[in-house]
Amino acid sequence: MKILGVVGSRRKNGNTVALVQEVLKPFKKKGFDTKLIFLGDYDIKGCNGCEGCKDTYACVINDGMQKIYPEILEADAIILGSPAYFYNVSADMKTFIDRCYCFEAFDEADRSVWMGVNEALGGKYASVVAVCEQQKEADMGYTSELMEKPLEALGYRVVSTVKALNLFAAGEASKCEKVMKEASQAGEKLLKTLQLREKLRYRLYRQ
Repeated sequence: MKILGVVGSRRKNGNTVALVQEVLKPFKKKGFDTKLIFLGDYDIKGCNGCEGCKDTYACVINDGMQKIYPEILEADAIILGSPAYFYNVSADMKTFIDRCYCFEAFDEADRSVWMGVNEALGGKYASVVAVCEQQKEADMGYTSELMEKPLEALGYRVVSTVKALNLFAAGEASKCEKVMKEASQAGEKLLKTLQLREKLRYRLYRQ
């Protein structure tokens, strides 16, 4: 089992990464394969809408995203984390999400008929972490939804979402027992979901 964490913050000691790592922790304890990616480490260009991926489901842009695509495809679950920038995800996270468009498939004659590649392959699972400086959830804007909705379109079931408020200075999240517990519980729920899948597969395949 492989779990991929994707961080849309440029702060490598920041609150977003602390919470994504906490979601990953239950998998690490079980000895599963986990990987953490900082999008800021990669040169990722924006989707140019060329539709070059429509027959191959592979993006034609040759940049840093080509190193991330195999990680996405191999992962049984993905955890996306982003700080709120002007009521939305960070630019790095938005670009990453847009470049996952290549994993969508459309009917040639009717584009209202579509599905994600993961859906066709049986579906995958995800968790989302959104971090906001302000105290009110409304000030987070669309941050969590801008990660949840694309994941669902790509064939992931979003098992849990962590909305962390009132966090700005690097390291604050690690000192907040409540939000760290929420992140830990999100990881446990994601782990249990994957374990249930494996149990069901085993039972069904034995019949």
